[in-house]
Amino acid sequence: MGLFIPTYFSPISQYAFINKTNEVIFELEDNFQKQTYRNRCYIYGANGKLSLNIPVKHTKTDGRKKTKDTLVENNFPWQDQHYKSLKSAYQSSPFFEFFEDDLAVLFNKKYVYLVDLNIDTYLFVTDALQLSQSYSKTKEYEISPVVNDYRDFSVAKNGNISIEMDKYTQMFDDKFGFIGNLSILDLLFMEGPNAITYLESVKLL
Repeated sequence: MGLFIPTYFSPISQYAFINKTNEVIFELEDNFQKQTYRNRCYIYGANGKLSLNIPVKHTKTDGRKKTKDTLVENNFPWQDQHYKSLKSAYQSSPFFEFFEDDLAVLFNKKYVYLVDLNIDTYLFVTDALQLSQSYSKTKEYEISPVVNDYRDFSVAKNGNISIEMDKYTQMFDDKFGFIGNLSILDLLFMEGPNAITYLESVKLL
């Protein structure tokens, strides 16, 4: 069992450890944090590393807000922008066309809660990778859980996690070189069925 934060098209490191566990537990009782993969992912665009951010609703009266209660701000056409960015970056990649239709479904569905979107991206990816891990949701927050704690993988800039990751061919690596630990979509669109073998090679240092 592994405890993870549900994140948006999670980074490769998170899926490497999802692949190593037989059951995923999603943390829903923690407080929402900015600057995390909860509402962003990174892809390889024509100008290098590109951040895709989901706008979330904030009010002046908000205090601490749980991850499960975080609302998506849909007054901004973020879904159209994200899909266009992904298509622009990866439509010439080896495997994008195999996943394009299913991906489009996610970007045409309106979401109220961020966590529902993130779990749907998890279901999309596990289906694409043919992973069979079941998942459950936490009912209360535990500081020191008895299961493997991978919640820190959600932090976009975390110096506490050091990952060993081999290079693979990327769309624009001739311009900017290899960029590690992007969204799982980068690996999926470039490596297709070989993505699982790659995930098994990722190691914590």
